[in-house]
Amino acid sequence: MGRFRGLHVVAGIAAMLVAAFLGSAMKLNNTAVVMSSCVVFVAVAMWADSALTRRRRASVTLQQAASLEQATSLEPAATLEPRRETGPALHQGIAQQSSLDRPGQGNQPAVGNDTSGLDSSVLGRPPGEPPKREGNAA
Repeated sequence: MGRFRGLHVVAGIAAMLVAAFLGSAMKLNNTAVVMSSCVVFVAVAMWADSALTRRRRASVTLQQAASLEQATSLEPAATLEPRRETGPALHQGIAQQSSLDRPGQGNQPAVGNDTSGLDSSVLGRPPGEPPKREGNAA
């Protein structure tokens, strides 16, 4: 049999019964008793669901951390350190990365930002006027 996942509903029904009893003890009419009982049911069911979910999530996280700790304790410490490049290979990797970060060089625009071939009427500005900035920078 699987785990029972409706505990929040049971808590909501119990709170609903208590609210109905208190409402009729306070001599509220039937409409007020039913409405307050339903509000209490929803509030308690949502609160219980949230609390149970947090507790389940915390227990799963603890189980995962324990299994991860057990798995990493079996490996030698040398494999856990990242590989570091030194010398010319390190400088070559930095140079390749920096050239990939900037698709356009110098004063030329990046790919996709070139608007020189478009007519200024298409862009919505008079010829020779720089492009407008969007947002609060205008």
